[in-house]
Amino acid sequence: MTDSSVTDESASVSTAAMRRILPAEMVERGRNPFDPPPGLRGQGAVRPLDLLNGAQAWLVTGFDEARTVLSDARFSADKMRHRDATSPQQREVAAPRGEREDGIFVFMDPPEHTRLRRSLTGQFTVRRMRELESRVTEIAVEHVEAMKAAGTRADLVPAFALPLPSLVICELLGVDYADRAEFQERTAVGLNASSTPQEQATARAELYAFMRRLVAAKHANPADDLLSGLIHDTDPPLTDAQLVDVALLLLTAGHETTANMLGLGTFALLEHPDQLAALRADPGLLDNAVEELLRFLSILQLGVSRVATEPVTLGGVDLPAGATVVIATPEVNRDPRHWDDPDALDVRRPRTPHLAFGHGVHQCLGQQLARIELRIGLGELISRLPDLRLAVPAEQVPVRDEMLIFGVRSLPVTWS
Repeated sequence: MTDSSVTDESASVSTAAMRRILPAEMVERGRNPFDPPPGLRGQGAVRPLDLLNGAQAWLVTGFDEARTVLSDARFSADKMRHRDATSPQQREVAAPRGEREDGIFVFMDPPEHTRLRRSLTGQFTVRRMRELESRVTEIAVEHVEAMKAAGTRADLVPAFALPLPSLVICELLGVDYADRAEFQERTAVGLNASSTPQEQATARAELYAFMRRLVAAKHANPADDLLSGLIHDTDPPLTDAQLVDVALLLLTAGHETTANMLGLGTFALLEHPDQLAALRADPGLLDNAVEELLRFLSILQLGVSRVATEPVTLGGVDLPAGATVVIATPEVNRDPRHWDDPDALDVRRPRTPHLAFGHGVHQCLGQQLARIELRIGLGELISRLPDLRLAVPAEQVPVRDEMLIFGVRSLPVTWS
């Protein structure tokens, strides 16, 4: 889970709209689904990017340059107050500077971001994470054993990759798991570039109505969950509008990104049998493997953008005030200046920092939970299905090029 993806905390927000303004070569992967889209490769660490809406942005593919953008206060995440070339409707005039009343903290700068972020950090306690770790194990074991009991073949996405993080985020927030189909369906519509604007607007309205009902219920009957804690333990208290925004961000991010990493990560291991064999031989490599898969796959194709609030020189390129910069995470995480043989998947690779969870003040709030889910989920699959393999040729596995959060639509697998 992330504050939005296994990525920077804004990964899951408004991605479908951005997908429509990006050239196809920036998001559609080639013959190898694990490699970055070809349009991201080469041409320098910082370069102009012509968008299909007629605007120009700057594409950042260098690791050091990306870290600078994500940590330098001269680059703003506030799309309400700064004109962002990737926004669906570019504003000619910035919004007033009055205090914001929404809870979409992924598009805020300090100090507004700081207050909302701090309220959430207080809910991601060590105790809660430890309790969730045992629960993640129970969920993973239950779903693997259910697959085995049903036969020798399954689609790993609905049978395992999606329900595991969905159950966890539902329990964390205090959402009835019976309602999961509603938010999963609405989220999918909102993140799909092929959805019409009306379909997306309807999905958003239904998601907000769903969350307003949940907030009202937690006001009346609090429990030991994160949303109840935000309502009753935050000082000064958050408004209901802020609670709805925050909860929707967490709910959307908490299942969408980790589910895609579980599906795509399993696909990658099955297509790299030497790496899978290394994990089977030494389960102690699992933590290392999770970090390497996060680096290697980088499922957020594009989407984390910032606006320069003053002239900045980045990677030797002079950017004017108001320039929009877009982080190309898959290419950033394969910068040959930081990794030897970066296009290779190597679960024994020494652990080094990557940007799959972002960097700076917006770094993924839920990265600890995401790592737990990936380590336990992949570990249980590998140990309980020792001969797990694809049930179809790799080229027949359908990928999600139309989404900015990359993954597989389904993953047919089999075992003896």
